[in-house]
Amino acid sequence: MSLLPNGLARAAIRFRPAAFAGTFVALLLTAMVTSACGFLADTGAHAAVAPQRYADVPVLAAAGQQVGDGEAVPEKARLDAGLVRKVAAAPGVAAAVPDVTFDVRHDGSPLVAHGWGSSSFTGTRLSSGTAPREGEVVLTSGKPGDRITLTTADGERDFRVAGIAAGGPAPAAWFADAEAPALAGHPRTVDAIAVLPRDGVATGELAVAVERAVGDAARVHTGDARGAVEDPGVGYAKEVLEALGFSFGGIAVMTAVFTAAGTVALSINQRGRDFALLRAIGATPWQIRRSIATEALLVAPLAGALGCLPGTALARWWFEQLQHRGAIPEAVHLRVSAVPIWVAVGTAVGTALLAGFVAARRASKIKPGQALAEAAVEPFRPGIIRSLLGLGSLAGGVSLAYVAAEAGGQEAAELALGIVMLLMLGIALLGPFVAKACALLFGLPLRAGSATSSLAAANTWANARRLASAITPVALALAFCSVLVFFHTSEDRETARQQSAGLTADAVVSADGGLPATAVARAAATPGVDEAVGLLRGKVLVRVGSGGDRWYESYAAQGVHGGRLDAVQDLDVREGSLGPPGADGVHGAGGAHGAGGAHGENSAHGGLGKDTVALDAGLAKAARVGLGDRLDMRLPDGTKAAPKVVATYGRGLGLAAITLPRAALEGHVGSAYDSEVLVRAAQGADPTAALSRIGTVTGRDGYVAAQDKDRAVNAWGNKTMAGVLGGFAAVAAANTLVMTVLDRRRELRTLRLVGSTRRQVLRMVGWEAALVSVAAIVLGGTIAAVTLIPMIQGLFHTSPYVPPLLFAAFAGGTLVLGLTATTLPARLALRDQPG
Repeated sequence: MSLLPNGLARAAIRFRPAAFAGTFVALLLTAMVTSACGFLADTGAHAAVAPQRYADVPVLAAAGQQVGDGEAVPEKARLDAGLVRKVAAAPGVAAAVPDVTFDVRHDGSPLVAHGWGSSSFTGTRLSSGTAPREGEVVLTSGKPGDRITLTTADGERDFRVAGIAAGGPAPAAWFADAEAPALAGHPRTVDAIAVLPRDGVATGELAVAVERAVGDAARVHTGDARGAVEDPGVGYAKEVLEALGFSFGGIAVMTAVFTAAGTVALSINQRGRDFALLRAIGATPWQIRRSIATEALLVAPLAGALGCLPGTALARWWFEQLQHRGAIPEAVHLRVSAVPIWVAVGTAVGTALLAGFVAARRASKIKPGQALAEAAVEPFRPGIIRSLLGLGSLAGGVSLAYVAAEAGGQEAAELALGIVMLLMLGIALLGPFVAKACALLFGLPLRAGSATSSLAAANTWANARRLASAITPVALALAFCSVLVFFHTSEDRETARQQSAGLTADAVVSADGGLPATAVARAAATPGVDEAVGLLRGKVLVRVGSGGDRWYESYAAQGVHGGRLDAVQDLDVREGSLGPPGADGVHGAGGAHGAGGAHGENSAHGGLGKDTVALDAGLAKAARVGLGDRLDMRLPDGTKAAPKVVATYGRGLGLAAITLPRAALEGHVGSAYDSEVLVRAAQGADPTAALSRIGTVTGRDGYVAAQDKDRAVNAWGNKTMAGVLGGFAAVAAANTLVMTVLDRRRELRTLRLVGSTRRQVLRMVGWEAALVSVAAIVLGGTIAAVTLIPMIQGLFHTSPYVPPLLFAAFAGGTLVLGLTATTLPARLALRDQPG
């Protein structure tokens, strides 16, 4: 039998437009979310930019930028400088140029610096003077023979101007190739090796020769792949877009399909009387199912195709916002291809077909007489399999919440949406039972009220399935928004608390682009300064997880040097000690719980020195390490390290999750300039004016505000996800409520015929909407609490922070949504009735 649209399907759509309009909206929204996430994922998978600086370099050797199971390194990974000789000796190679890029400053103005060898492929040429030798520099302005003082990451250095360059970027500086890596802060490594061919050597042939020369020590790039080496932001953009498209997209699409399937099932269930009549006049079960399938083919493809239009707009807006916040380079463009569109349309059609067949299974198989009886009075007969699956989902959600509490760290945060999904699935599968419980509990005060409220309570009790279909999407919207938003408010509050308590410095010295390593000594020598500590910030990868399921995650790290850290930071040391000065000059840390505090008995583990690390207690738990253990980690450029754990502390979220000696980080970060110098003033002294000669001086509050800005992108991402999921669920909930009310037109008009006034009927509907909204608020809030409480306790050892006004806004919005989506269609249904 053909599934082509038949007359019965067309008639169903024609005479019951409200049900099919609701289905159309649900499927359109599903296609919108699916296509938007698909476009982002596809863009991430194909993200590439054409090379600019390396445009005339046919083959480029660079280090791999990923470790472990594909985790991107936080900073640019570099190559051993010794590979240059191997590449230069490869067949077909005319020149192998070591390339480095770093920043220096002249009179406070930044200069982009390179090795002079890069002039062979960038078009830079000398307009006067000679190429630089050690201790010399080529600039884009000035006069050969001049002496100039440049600020590098190691401090100020005097150079002789060897020549003036033209044809390259300005302002810029070029140094001798042998000296440039040391000035960049990594003397034994280079950023990349530019390979130039001999005459007549093809790019492919050259690339093969270079691959053989470097083996596994480097990766060889040609074509647009060179652009990703030139701009490491492309790799980060790929990671962000693929995470949004696949990870968040998977949750979003599951939510969309789940909600759309419920809407389709509601549409099928509302037509139980129609199916009963068809069975009574001889329609076979296959004919019923065939009619439902052809209805899906009439509605779903069009809804899916149209949904891709707002999906494209959503993806474009999301993409542009990420670019505006610096997460995606301007050279990367959104890719709108056919594959996400076909996936979105296929998802809409598959959801409609599957949900329709499942919902109509009983109606198409039962006897005609029984079908007519069940169409007259809604049966309360939840299936055993469905009930068992619902109980299993609830048990799984609670168990997953317990696992999240035990795991802690980022692993716990990543389980949040999974917990919500399991709990919501359990609520949906057990919908009739939940609806009966809500009708009984929340209906009690209604029964004690007026006739209209009592009738509303009786209606909700008698129509548990209808009530369940209305409650579920509203609760879904509230639960998702609450988890995403209140997790972030809790994290923000704990971060601010830790920063406020942990930063004990009197002043913070900083500068655009950072401070040279010598700034901490200058600050310490300033009159009125008691202690000065320099912080070199970066991100490291730490191996977390348990058993065979372990992976690398990125964490903020601070490399410290100079004076006593405990004079400017109170890390709240829990175990061990940062103790006496180490080999690098770092002194004790941890405030009251430092060398002689509550955990002073652990000071035998030594202090922070060479090959040691201190880390946040939550991270130590996630990494499964304790005092004396070796921490499996990768430095910012991906270099393996296994320092010994000498202390754990409690304020890693607000300050830094990892604390190392500066020497452990320098040479492995993109910029070796200190992020700031923390200063403790002598009693009664105010060294602010003197310190301003080193950099910009701010107080403790200014430092905390600056740190908050660094988390702005993450905050925006959480809020956007909440907006997308919550907005979708809210529209789907309103759609379901409208469908439910419009399906009751005969019931509402019957009430008018037996003497009820228009106002009484609308009051009854309003009370029902209030019951649905309150039940959804309680259920959604409960799900959010079950998700957030163990998670926040495991992460921060505190309770979730729920701003009262914000939750009131969520609850008020839910109530307004329920009342509006119910009373407006009820007025429409009664518009032709007098009175």
